[in-house]
Amino acid sequence: MKKTLIIITHPDMNNSVINKKWLRELEKFPEKFHIHQLHEVYPDQKFDIVAEQKLIEEHDHIIFQFPYYWYYGPALLKKWFDEVLTHGWAYGSSSGFKFGGKKVALAISLGLKEELLQRGTPLKFNLDDLTHPYEAMFDWIKADYQPYFAYYGMTFEPSEEWVERSVPLYLEFLDRFNPENEEIDVA
Repeated sequence: MKKTLIIITHPDMNNSVINKKWLRELEKFPEKFHIHQLHEVYPDQKFDIVAEQKLIEEHDHIIFQFPYYWYYGPALLKKWFDEVLTHGWAYGSSSGFKFGGKKVALAISLGLKEELLQRGTPLKFNLDDLTHPYEAMFDWIKADYQPYFAYYGMTFEPSEEWVERSVPLYLEFLDRFNPENEEIDVA
């Protein structure tokens, strides 16, 4: 069985509450998930581009898990996109679009309450609006961009109960990407 690749980007996983909890839960299912923590693998932030591209090529289901702040994900995630999604590999007429057709989604933790991150509030935008750059990028490289998973309110509700409540929701979301659960085309 092929695993779902979970690329986790968190600049301070040791002090994380929810992303660390999600990581610990994912580690319970090594048969389902290939966990790849960018800050752990690349503490110097110097990517092995060929290794990263090979990892992508080996998986058909890819989740990018990260905390969302300052209207984007962690800087290392942006650096990963900038350096790994190269012309001639991820896009371009001779690239073969190596990300093409792969199911891709975001798993996002947010400090804000969902009702604060809406159009018409002082923040002006909702998460759908703010994730359009990701959607556009994945469309450009011909990936099969899927709806994201978002868990709000960590700044306001960091209780153990609130964090625990997220776990079955996240695992249920990830089960949609489990290759075992895909419909088989018999045509």
